[in-house]
Amino acid sequence: MAPPMIGRTIRRLRSERGQTQQALAVRLGISASYLNLIEHDQRAVTAALLIKLTEALEADLATLSGHQERQMEAGLREVLADPLLGLDQVPEEEVRALAASAPNAARAMLALYRAFRVAREDASGIALPTGRRLLLPTEEVRDIFHDRANHFATLELAAERLVAELGVTPAEMNHAIAERLRTRHGIIVQVGPLTASHRRYDAETRRLHLSDSLPRESRGFQMAFHLMLLEARDAVEALIAQAAPTTTEAAALLRVGLLNYAAGALLLPYAPFLAAARVMRHDVEALAARFGVSFEQACHRLSTLQRDGARGVPFFFLRLDPAGNVGKRFSAAGFPFARYGGSCPRWIVHGAFATPGTLRVQVAALPDGARFLCFARTVQGAPATWGEPAPIHVVAMGCDIGRAAEMVYADGIDLAAATVGIGLSCRLCDRPDCRSRAFPPLEHRLALDPLEESAAPYQFAPKR
Repeated sequence: MAPPMIGRTIRRLRSERGQTQQALAVRLGISASYLNLIEHDQRAVTAALLIKLTEALEADLATLSGHQERQMEAGLREVLADPLLGLDQVPEEEVRALAASAPNAARAMLALYRAFRVAREDASGIALPTGRRLLLPTEEVRDIFHDRANHFATLELAAERLVAELGVTPAEMNHAIAERLRTRHGIIVQVGPLTASHRRYDAETRRLHLSDSLPRESRGFQMAFHLMLLEARDAVEALIAQAAPTTTEAAALLRVGLLNYAAGALLLPYAPFLAAARVMRHDVEALAARFGVSFEQACHRLSTLQRDGARGVPFFFLRLDPAGNVGKRFSAAGFPFARYGGSCPRWIVHGAFATPGTLRVQVAALPDGARFLCFARTVQGAPATWGEPAPIHVVAMGCDIGRAAEMVYADGIDLAAATVGIGLSCRLCDRPDCRSRAFPPLEHRLALDPLEESAAPYQFAPKR
């Protein structure tokens, strides 16, 4: 198979590392003119040259795959399709050219569009807590995690040092964390009834109270969170300072997110968890049982295994509620989530609600031809009181179809025959025969014929 055309990614990485074309060409043993052709996707990259590029740019093959550029292109397509911009159609080649030749301008355009969306919602009567702002704190923190591929090396190191000091197996980790809190910090863990809280720390009595409604794995996570709050504080605060969030709310959300990450790294140490994931072929339920964590915790940890020199499978991770609201999303796999509007109803994440507790698998094909092996399952919390609906979410993950052989969920599936075409969202999808469509695509005019009723909800004219 011929290597992909990755010139735009090479150009971005070269620019980020402050290298000129001439300097990089010398290191690669090729002419500057030939490198210029590669960077403009006029020449393919051979396998031998690809290996040299990983060394010269200090980047692995996953970084060279171009998933950041694809994500930016997806965002630009979504923005430029907004009918309020008054654009009939922006050719695909122009979108790719903008993302490739002017990435900073493209990022600025995306930021301006986010500001426009917030201002428009505010003007429509949706009140924000402190007035208008350029970016909601939740979106800002998601972008920070996404930009770092959901991997934080300093937190991994802090967790590994602590795991080495504890010196216990996964089965003994909860007890070891409770003992560490008691002996090192003078904090006693107590499990009992709590009102409207899962965890509460009383600094006066030095008691960490955990709700007795939490399952064992969740209690372990809450203890790990509090321990990393005490022992990984410097690493967390350094990352917050580096990210420079724009509001105190975003900083607070980022702090909680980083501590959650650190707690996961403590309960699921990087090297042992990566080794087990490879041996067990990413069977999430089996991994969760081996390490004594929940299905969601194991999924989340799989999405963070992006250490230089020891990368796991690049996954995307998603959690959403029955209304389709996305609470968490990360993508090291280059899956282009739609930022605005709902996702495709044909995607397995929605169908998983119909079979609670059952893991479902789908081969999903995007309109650009990219295919992903996806799997999803519901996770359910405990209701606060009798009669209250239990909170339920779907946790979904996926990877590029090229990594399917490493996944137990691909066993017995005809990957070609099982493929289901999906889109980013109905408003951005060009599939004319989709019976699940909720809205017509923004870039097409409707084609209505009173003499015929088609099986698809909307008929639309092709692009001109």
